[in-house]
Amino acid sequence: MPSDALTHVLEFPGGYTRSVGPVIGRFLSELRDGRLVGVRTRDGKVLVPPTEYDPATGEAVTGEFVEVGPAGTVQTWSWVGRPLSGHPLDRPFAWALVRPDGADTALLHALDLGVFEEGAKPPRFLKTGLRVRPKWRAERTGAIGDIECFLPEVTMINAPVRVEYRLRAGRAQERFLEGIAEGRILGHRCGVCGQVIVPMKGMCSKDGVPTTEEVELPDTGTVTTFAVNNLPDPRAPEVPFVSAYVLLDGAGMPMLALVAGIPADRVRMGMRVKAAWRPREEWEKSMANIKWFEPLDEPDVPFEQIKDHV
Repeated sequence: MPSDALTHVLEFPGGYTRSVGPVIGRFLSELRDGRLVGVRTRDGKVLVPPTEYDPATGEAVTGEFVEVGPAGTVQTWSWVGRPLSGHPLDRPFAWALVRPDGADTALLHALDLGVFEEGAKPPRFLKTGLRVRPKWRAERTGAIGDIECFLPEVTMINAPVRVEYRLRAGRAQERFLEGIAEGRILGHRCGVCGQVIVPMKGMCSKDGVPTTEEVELPDTGTVTTFAVNNLPDPRAPEVPFVSAYVLLDGAGMPMLALVAGIPADRVRMGMRVKAAWRPREEWEKSMANIKWFEPLDEPDVPFEQIKDHV
């Protein structure tokens, strides 16, 4: 502002006083009581805020008041990234035209979408069609400011979830974990179909027979199928990460594992991988000994050779 600029003030001493009449007066009285009402026109439409005359025809309204809302839908909006001193909120907000449920017109009010830094861009969920509800002031006087602002309806919650449980391994799984603790991957060979099952389960799910013959497998294999995950996981190195079914060399069925050491969008079916073991001093009886599987510098396996394991 130039140093020679002067500040001018336009003010009505004691405030600007006017008669509101029976239609707008009813609207403001209902606001004071925490309700939204509109008035019905002769063609059946409900005007909110109510007016004495139908803006489309110029005819007087019927005088029939209709309670609407309080929830409504955003018809259009304008974002205020840097509020001014006279604005209703001291943080970024939106001016919005909100059509209350049951009304045919919309009213203009402030829409509070949370705490944002000054200059922030509008959030992605702010859009036409957003469902909102009024936030009423505790002390109301019969003015549009009795609605402090509108807030989005609750559509999602984030509740902390945690379950503690202890899982006791059976004989086959215990033996498998003993092998992992020694840096070995053990499977069981089925005496009927000859397939090697890993992790060992003590039975063949295909033939339904017990299995006892141990087979040590290498820690190399082939990705048969996979999924790209975009939700954080404490076991994964980063997001997005890949969980995949890896068919170990010599195994008859794939095992589920993480794949890392390569961008998620470059993981592919048939890719050759090798287990990435944690340092030996960190080993215990846990599959966590293998952090994930990493790519091998080997040609991909043709789909025809793994199609029965997808």
